This record gives sequence, structure tokens and C-alpha cells, in this order.
Amino acid sequence: MYTNNYKTTVNDSIFGLLINNNIIMKRALSNLKFKNILLIASSMRHLKINKSYRVKRAVILLFSLFTGITWSQNINQVSKDRKGNPMLLGQTTKVGLQQEPFNNWFNKNFDEYQENDKIIKSIKKDLNDYSIKVFYGTWCGDSKKELPRFYKLMEALDFPEKQLEVFALSNVKGSHKQGPNGEEKGYNIHRVPTFIFYKDGQEVNRIVEHPKETLERDIQTIITGKRYTPNYGVVNYLDKLMKEQSLDSLQIMKKDLIPYLSNYTKGSGELNTYGYALIRSEELDKALYVFDLNSKIYPYMPRVYDSLGEAYFETKNYTEALKNYYKVLSLKPSDENAKEMISKIESKLKT
Repeated sequence: MYTNNYKTTVNDSIFGLLINNNIIMKRALSNLKFKNILLIASSMRHLKINKSYRVKRAVILLFSLFTGITWSQNINQVSKDRKGNPMLLGQTTKVGLQQEPFNNWFNKNFDEYQENDKIIKSIKKDLNDYSIKVFYGTWCGDSKKELPRFYKLMEALDFPEKQLEVFALSNVKGSHKQGPNGEEKGYNIHRVPTFIFYKDGQEVNRIVEHPKETLERDIQTIITGKRYTPNYGVVNYLDKLMKEQSLDSLQIMKKDLIPYLSNYTKGSGELNTYGYALIRSEELDKALYVFDLNSKIYPYMPRVYDSLGEAYFETKNYTEALKNYYKVLSLKPSDENAKEMISKIESKLKT
């Protein structure tokens, strides 16, 4: 399992209806070679149908051919990270992780991990009722450690490959923790790696950044229905709350949320990171709410006002953005970013 390279395939039953089981055309599609385009066009002449219908069918088939090639090329796509090093991007497989230079850390951590056979035996059957989505970064230390362990565990469990989707995200400025096609949108990916467990199409729980005990024990806790709170539980709590309540309702609740959440956050970075995840998802109103909430919980931290100022800047509320960057300077007079942003905003206000 998890060792076969991705191959583009064609659903013969669907395309068979489109091409009346024409042998030449089916071979052309299954081979997916550009030279077979000529075979497809040629074979159309022999079908006993009117000319306009042949053209329509040819367009459908050629479009499907090119689509299949594009999908094939997007698996295990390699790009450059913010330091100029190779990184995987988009949907990936184990094959991609075993290629250089990723195999240097993947194979080592895969081989060194000693799974718990007793737990594996106890969860093997029930885990098959689940599907799993994984988001990670080849540039991330936690991903380099946990993803190889996860793959080894999945192989020991004989987990169906068709029920597993794995996506590599970027760390390049402007697309941080994003996939090339927005694969992360709607999944609240604020830390990587994130392992999300679904049953009957509904999220059951997730492991965020690293397991609280071990991967096996955390998964066992999740699928047996026991109480499990992932790392950065405040983010998960607030994200759920935002899906259930309107922003107007949340504004009313803010006074009570501030003391409650302050007892559980792991520092200003927890909600700060979540706020940026919301910005990347283009949920700017929610991001503003989170950053403002964070500034009330950590009123003496310059970074919370810097982030709030950035969110206001993104929404073109330059007056509020300016207030927050000045607040940054009042707490940290040497902050160069705040000085640059103030200059930039003042120039915009003058125009």
C-alpha cells in the first residue's frame, strides 16, 4: 500500500458511452499520449453519425484527455519554498515523499518509528469506517517528524489508500499554508501537520501539529469516542463557535469570551495564527474579530496590534490600521514594520 505511483486512468464505462465503444479511441484515451489525438480525430470519421455530432464528441474527448494529463502532472508537484529549497505542493503520495531530497528525512523517520502492535490490532477494523485528510509542509519540522510515522502506521493498519488524501502546503510569502488550488480552504488549517478524521462525511476530530501522546493512542481515543481535545484547543473551540453563531452574536459574547479563553490559550501566537488562517481563507470579518479578541486577552503584546493593524489594512480601513500600528510603536518603539506601515498608510490617506 501507499507505494504505487499515481497513474491517470480513464473511466471506460463513461467514455464508452461517449464513443460507442470505438476501440481505436479507447486505446488513445487509455494511453494518454499526444500522438493519439490524431487517432481520435481519425476514428471519428468512421462513426456513422452526422458531422456536427462527431465534432461535439471529439471536443468532449479531447477536453477529457487534456484534463487527465493536467491531473497527472499536479500530483507530487515540486516547487520552491521561501528559502529556495524544493518543496512538495498540492496533493501528494508516499512516492513523492520518497524522492530526493524529501527521502532524506522521510525514510529515516519512517524506518525509526516503532508502532504499538497492540493498539494497531485494537483499532484496525474500526478505522476503516473513517476517511482522513492530511495537510503538511515539507518545510515544517513537525511535518517531517510526524508524517513518516503516520504513513508507517497507516501501512501497519492496512488503511485503504482511497480513503486517504494528503496535501502539501506552501510557506512562500503571500501563500503561506496554502495549497496551489486552495485545498486548505474551509478546513481551518492554522498549524501543520493537521490530520482530520471523518466518519459518514462529518469531521469527528483532528490531530494538530503533533499527537498529545502517540499517533496510535490519539487515534484510538478519537475513534472510540472518548474525549479528545487537540492541541490549540482554543482555536478549534472558537472556529466551531464561529460556524454556529453570527458575528453580531459573537460581538455580544466577546466580554465573556475574553476571561474564558485567556485561561486556555498557549500565548498570543495561538489566536494570531488562527487569524491569519482566516485572512488566507478571505474571511476578513472573522479575522478582525479574532485579532481584536486577541488584543483584549494580551493587551501588552505588540504583535497582536500589528496583526490587527494588518487586517484593517487589508479591509482598507486605514484609520483603524493606523491606530493599531501606532499602538505597536507605543509598546515597541523600534518596530521597523510598524514604522513602514504607518508611512505607507499616511501616504494613502493623503491621496
